[in-house]
Amino acid sequence: MNPTKSDSIRQNVRDSYARVAEASDNGGCCGEASSCCGVSQEVQINALISSRLGYSHQDLAGAPKGADMGLGCGNPRAIAGLKAGEVVLDLGSGGGFDAFLAAREVGESGRVIGVDMTPEMISKARRNAEQGQFSNVEFRLGEIENLPLADASVDVIISNCVINLSPDKPRVFREAWRVLKPGGRLAISDVVASTELPASMQDDPYLHAACVAGASLTEELETWLADAGFVDIRIRPKDESRHFIKDWVPGAGVEDYVLSATIEAIKPGLTA
Repeated sequence: MNPTKSDSIRQNVRDSYARVAEASDNGGCCGEASSCCGVSQEVQINALISSRLGYSHQDLAGAPKGADMGLGCGNPRAIAGLKAGEVVLDLGSGGGFDAFLAAREVGESGRVIGVDMTPEMISKARRNAEQGQFSNVEFRLGEIENLPLADASVDVIISNCVINLSPDKPRVFREAWRVLKPGGRLAISDVVASTELPASMQDDPYLHAACVAGASLTEELETWLADAGFVDIRIRPKDESRHFIKDWVPGAGVEDYVLSATIEAIKPGLTA
């Protein structure tokens, strides 16, 4: 993809999610990205969406009010196997929902770092952290293709319906490999393409922000992960996810092209 198009996609996504964050703060409509991964302006509906994605009532009660924005296509913590004392990185942390839940699992001896490229989301997440008195969570402004973290500094990377938004996924996985410690692991929920998307879908900015147009085939993801150096790669599409994906862009038939999947992989080496 040429740099001009990549920049255009990235700016469109940033603008869309800035509107989502601002609308969430104001209690209004989420704007252009309102269909992405189930965004809703209603707290009750957000909770219902998250329940469908595999979050428990305890999860929903364990995060600050406003952190659960109804964004996501799964529950990456369900496959992460987080342990006390681990350092966790959340790619595309949004309002901080998954980061706060991870923070409770790793405890005070652990640490969670959220990275998001949208200033409005970072501000929202930091307010949520202060509200919930989470001392072991921090949020950094940055792109997932250029992570603001040192080499070999985290144990686990989680992410929820974000990597599909990147115009340079191979670089995302190379960066993930760089910041993981030897033996570190990926535990990701994302959308994948079940078949090649029509050009009209791939070129639609609205569908890109709606977590559809940027979905990649499983075979492509496996190749990029392996090229980055990961092993034990496991990508498991969930056919049942089509039931909620069809609600992202009603009437467009997107559920015929994309579905949610879990993505797991290991960076070779001794576990820290």
